[in-house]
Amino acid sequence: METINWGIIGCGDVTEKKSGPAFNKVPSSKLVAVMRRDADKAADYAARHQVSKWYSDANELLNDEEVNAIYVATPPSSHLDYAIAALQKGYPVYVEKPVTLNAKQAQQLADAVQHYNGRLIVAHYRRRLPIFLKIKALLEQYAIGDVRTVQLRLWQSRKPALVTKGSPNWRTQPELSGGGYFHDLAPHQLDLMLYFFGEPVHYQGFGLNQARANEADDHISGSILFKSNVVVNGSWCFNVAETENIDRCEMIGSEGSISFAVFGNSVTLKNKDGEQILDFEQPENIQLPMINSMVGYLNNEEPNPCTIEEAVTLMKIIDAFSTKIA
Repeated sequence: METINWGIIGCGDVTEKKSGPAFNKVPSSKLVAVMRRDADKAADYAARHQVSKWYSDANELLNDEEVNAIYVATPPSSHLDYAIAALQKGYPVYVEKPVTLNAKQAQQLADAVQHYNGRLIVAHYRRRLPIFLKIKALLEQYAIGDVRTVQLRLWQSRKPALVTKGSPNWRTQPELSGGGYFHDLAPHQLDLMLYFFGEPVHYQGFGLNQARANEADDHISGSILFKSNVVVNGSWCFNVAETENIDRCEMIGSEGSISFAVFGNSVTLKNKDGEQILDFEQPENIQLPMINSMVGYLNNEEPNPCTIEEAVTLMKIIDAFSTKIA
C-alpha cells in the first residue's frame, strides 16, 4: 500500500483537532507539510503538530516533492482555485465543505476533475461516523417501514455554539463563505439526506436576513422531494434566543420513527418493538473515519466516499434554498 503524504493548504481551526492529527493516525497516511498565509501561524501549527515543513505560499507547498496529496481547508472562496491548481499537478485532492461558494463553481470543479482525470473527495465526513452508518442501516432494514417525511430543524442564536470560535468570523461574510451559518452547517445535514435517500427530483426554498446583524441571510427554509417519494422539510434560523436552540432531525415512517441531532451522539428509534435510545462515542478527531476511507480509495481499495458529482447536487440544493426574497 502506498503512503499518502499530505500537504494542507489552510491549516486553520478546522484542522487543529477535527482533521489534522487524523492524517497521522491512519495507516499509510502522513501529514508532511502545511501552509497558511500567515507565516508565524503556519510555523506555530507545524511545531505544535510535529509537522516537518511549513509554508506561507501555496505554490511552494504544491511544488514540494515529498507531498503527493492535497487537503484544501481554507474558507470556501478559495477552494476552487486551490483544488484546480492541485489537480493540474496530478495530486488527489480532499476539499472541505461546502466544496465551493455555489453550484456553478462546484460544476467547474467537477469539470476540472474530469479534464485532468483526477481524484477528488469532499469532506462530508459524517457519512463515515458510526452513528450515521447505523441510521443508514436502520433505514435499509426498514426499521421504521417506508419513510414518509423528514423534518429538519437547526435553530441557533446569533453566535451558534456549533461553530468554531477561534478565528475571525468569515462564515458570516458571503463573499468568503457563500452565505452565512447555513452554508457552514447545513451541508452536513443535507449531504446526509442525499446519503440516506439518494436522488432528489425537486427542491425549492428561500432565504432572508431577518435580524440584519451582518450581510448574511439568517433564516432559510427549504423542501426536497426524493425519487423514492421521501419528502424532507428543513428550517434553519440563526437569530433565536439561546434558550430556543435546537438541532433535530425526525424521520417519520409507516411503522415508526428515527430522531437524532445531526451534531449529537444519540439516536431514538421507535417502532413496534418499542423505544430504543442508541448512544455513540465520536472519534477524538471526528474526520478520522472519513480520512481512513479516503486513503483506502486512493489506494484503490474502496469507492470514493463522497464524489464531486454528489457535492454538485448538494450545492444546487443549497443555492435553491438560498434564493433571496427579502
